[in-house]
Amino acid sequence: MPPKLRSDDGKHVVIRPLAYCTERDIAAYATVRAFPLIPCTLCGSQPNLQRVAIKRMLHSWAKDSPGRIETIFRSLQHAIPSHLLDPRLFDFAGLGGHAEEQGNEWL
Repeated sequence: MPPKLRSDDGKHVVIRPLAYCTERDIAAYATVRAFPLIPCTLCGSQPNLQRVAIKRMLHSWAKDSPGRIETIFRSLQHAIPSHLLDPRLFDFAGLGGHAEEQGNEWL
C-alpha cells in the first residue's frame, strides 16, 4: 500500500506518514520518546497470521542477502505498467507479434 491512497469510492484518503521508516527505527524512536505500549491483538500480533510469516521471510532474506529488502522497496517505487502483467494497465493484446503467431492469445 502506498504512503497515500485514495479509497476506490474516492471518499477517503489513507495517509501512512511512517511508510518510509523501518520498524526498527520506529521502535527506537518510540523507546526514546517513552511512548506507552498499548496491548493489541488486532494489528497482526497473532502468531499464525500471514503477516508474521512474511515478516519472518523478510528477516531471513535480509540476513541471507543484505540489501535485498531495499532493492525490492526501490523497485516498487519505479513500477512500469507493462511489467506488471495487468491488462487494465497495459494493452498486451494490442502488441501483436510472436506470441500470437504461436497461438498464445493470453500473451
